[in-house]
Amino acid sequence: MRVTTAYTFNAGVDELQRRQQGLTEAQLQLTSGKRVQRASDDPTAAARAERALASVARSDADQRALEASRNAMTLTESALGDAGELLQQAREAMVAAGNPTYSDAERAGLAEKLKNLRAQLLAVANRSDGAGGFLFAGQGAGQAPFVDAPGGVVYRGTGGGVDTASAEPLPLTVDGRNAWMNAWSGNGSFVTDNVSSTTAHIDAGQVSDPSALTGEPYRIVFGAGGTTYDVLRGDPLAPYLGAQPFTPGKAIEIDGMAFTIGGAPAAGDTFELHPSRPELGVFDVLDRAIAELATPLRMPAQVTQTVSRTLRDLDASMGALQGLRAAVGEVLNRTDMVEGRVAAQKLHGQTERSNAEDLDMVQAISDFQNRQTGYDAALKAYSIVQRMSLFQYLNG
Repeated sequence: MRVTTAYTFNAGVDELQRRQQGLTEAQLQLTSGKRVQRASDDPTAAARAERALASVARSDADQRALEASRNAMTLTESALGDAGELLQQAREAMVAAGNPTYSDAERAGLAEKLKNLRAQLLAVANRSDGAGGFLFAGQGAGQAPFVDAPGGVVYRGTGGGVDTASAEPLPLTVDGRNAWMNAWSGNGSFVTDNVSSTTAHIDAGQVSDPSALTGEPYRIVFGAGGTTYDVLRGDPLAPYLGAQPFTPGKAIEIDGMAFTIGGAPAAGDTFELHPSRPELGVFDVLDRAIAELATPLRMPAQVTQTVSRTLRDLDASMGALQGLRAAVGEVLNRTDMVEGRVAAQKLHGQTERSNAEDLDMVQAISDFQNRQTGYDAALKAYSIVQRMSLFQYLNG
């Protein structure tokens, strides 16, 4: 095959350009630290890197959602703690109201204290989350979820809650209705109620035999002289037990329910028992206590009944709020664990992306040096070949 001078020259130039391009690419990789600069460099590795980048982006979004939930739940836990302290102060005021030496004016002063505590409690229930929403708005409300209406506090929020849109949903709000308006009434199993007596009172009662509970309503009606009572049961009420002897201060037990009626029952005095329901609102409890403490000329038994019933209901409300506070604390603990998983997922994505596109610097430096040596050798060879022409031979 005939090899012309022009062919030799062009072949040398092509080889020099190829080696120079390889050297430039190696230098670019060293500068950027990336093995894959374009998808065309390694389509498979580029696809792996894109998937890893998407995973990192999802982890960042999950982290932002996690922080939003943590901030909201921290504020909620603080609000529930404040509510517990206010209810404890209300409970102490009710204990003081039970002092038999207190006058009507002193009890009216305690009613004013309860009004102030109620106002503070309402402010806690309507506390903002700092981002334009409310902690206890449920699924959201454009205004404060609790409204102090003429008939009492009304919940205007939307039931339920809002969760983060992340791989592991975390709450951003709390259902205010369940938190503040739906505590279990009575002692959690049944409710005792003084229907008509002004000379006797009934305590909160307790369950003496859970297996004997019927879940039906009962009515106790005292006979002449208050020495006996009849029991009606069912819905509608029907005679159940007749002419039962009454001993003051001794517990009465009916179908697994034990309770004590104190004072001096009169003929016709009526008391009722009915199953507990999740319908007790903390503001209704305070409103009723305020109204009764502010009422003058009440009998001692009526005052005792007010104190006993209010303490029972305050304890139930406090228990509900403290239970919710414990649940919020568990959410915060869960948030810490989720944060660890999100961080691990992000690290995995970053590692996968690095494995797919990052450069092995030791290997890259060695490759660059080899390419540089090859390029230098090619330049020298080209300069020698360029001088090997017929004209230069004749001139030499």
